[in-house]
Amino acid sequence: MRQTLEDLKNRRSVKEYTDEPVSDEQLKEILEAGMNAPSGGNRQSSVFIAVQNREWIDRLCRLNAEIAGAPQGFDVFYGAPVVIVVAADASSPDALKDGSLCIGNMLNAAYALGLGARWINRADGMLEDEAGRELLKEAGYEGNYIGVGNVIVGHPKNGFPQPVEHKKDYYCIIR
Repeated sequence: MRQTLEDLKNRRSVKEYTDEPVSDEQLKEILEAGMNAPSGGNRQSSVFIAVQNREWIDRLCRLNAEIAGAPQGFDVFYGAPVVIVVAADASSPDALKDGSLCIGNMLNAAYALGLGARWINRADGMLEDEAGRELLKEAGYEGNYIGVGNVIVGHPKNGFPQPVEHKKDYYCIIR
């Protein structure tokens, strides 16, 4: 997979997915993209829990929806077949920044593979909750982790959304 600048410019968040599963090869490519994100001092403080198990996704969804104050039964993960919980070692001074870079790489990798993806917030609240810490422990991660974000991934049901117009003052160049 070779990503182009056009991939970076055209990536969009997706929230409608087909039932088609994400292949193991695609999922590994996405996770490896996250692993290869820069990290402060090369501490590699981030960890990823890639969930394809429907029971686990439902548990994560209920927890996230509760934190969001979403109506009962609302699917905050939009039916995506994969949810990647990104957490980071809280003792790292760059934990949130490192995890955010990992998420950015994963979102871009998913698009480059023809998959839809979206960042879902509230991972911090999820892992502060006792139920979230229990899920982390069940996944094999013990210690002081903070939630950075959730990445949902799947095959887009209706293609990719159209680009939106950028604000006029997005950047300036000082010479």
